[in-house]
Amino acid sequence: MGVRAAIFFSAAAVSGSFGGLLAAAISKMDGIGGLNGWAWIFILEGLMTTLIGLVSYFVLVDFPDEAQFLSEDERLRVLRRLRNDKQASADHEKFQLKYVRQSLVDWKTYVGMFIFMGTTGAVYAFSLFLPTIILNLGYQSTEAQLLTVPVYAVACIFTIFVGYLADRVRQRGILNMICASIAVGGYAILIGSKNYKLSYAATYLAAMGVYPCVANTISWISNNTEGVYKRGFVLGLVIGWGNINGVMSSNVYQGRDSPWYRTGHTVIFAYLVACLLGGSILNYVLLRLENAQRRRGAQDYKLEGLDGQAIIDLGDQRPDFVYTL
Repeated sequence: MGVRAAIFFSAAAVSGSFGGLLAAAISKMDGIGGLNGWAWIFILEGLMTTLIGLVSYFVLVDFPDEAQFLSEDERLRVLRRLRNDKQASADHEKFQLKYVRQSLVDWKTYVGMFIFMGTTGAVYAFSLFLPTIILNLGYQSTEAQLLTVPVYAVACIFTIFVGYLADRVRQRGILNMICASIAVGGYAILIGSKNYKLSYAATYLAAMGVYPCVANTISWISNNTEGVYKRGFVLGLVIGWGNINGVMSSNVYQGRDSPWYRTGHTVIFAYLVACLLGGSILNYVLLRLENAQRRRGAQDYKLEGLDGQAIIDLGDQRPDFVYTL
């Protein structure tokens, strides 16, 4: 799951590399149709997103048994792999409000939201201060845009590497803490730097720390949430709440603080320390304690009087469900 999530979320880093160049190209349409260049950026990029969203409704399938592009043997193989990955409800589920209720009363949902706000706050901030650093290095226009590419490229590669490593060692929490520490170091340098070259170097550390945590956190939450609809609702809350923090980023990086943006960097630094690093430590400790209880049989009482399907319906609350650390 970690590699798949890493490849998926690395698209954010890749788009950071080429989004500026694409916008620069579209802005050349200034005056066409009586519209400003910036308006065409919103129209074309928004239209592309909308069209892909409509196509995805017909392309993506909810369950393996509905995937017509797979043979019968391939569907069985997918189901077996899902079950081996602790997804007991892999075959099919019907939506029920109880899955929403289970999500809302699960402490892991709120810890996940807390962790993820630490990642997205920093991710959104990148596009706000990186161009300023490069401009102050003496580069303009296309050259400046090209200098953003290596930062995002490194972030993309490191994201996939961490996803691969986390799948192998099965220690997502530890890797989250390591990456968060790297990001904290990068932002500490940005706060104290008075040299643009040093600040540019610090952005690599920040990117290497923040971007892998986006995919790794989502994988961590997914591993520890059983059930298609519960997982979907939990991830919706986590990612939705995380994205709201983009509002914070856009307000703490203000023009009057340019070019060093001490206030913005300090706020993001606090987000990383408290939410990403602190939240990851908290989640790791609580999951370890929960696993220890289950191994001792302290939660076996939940199975009393339940049949096979009722036990499956417990999802990640089953006493034999071991959380991924």
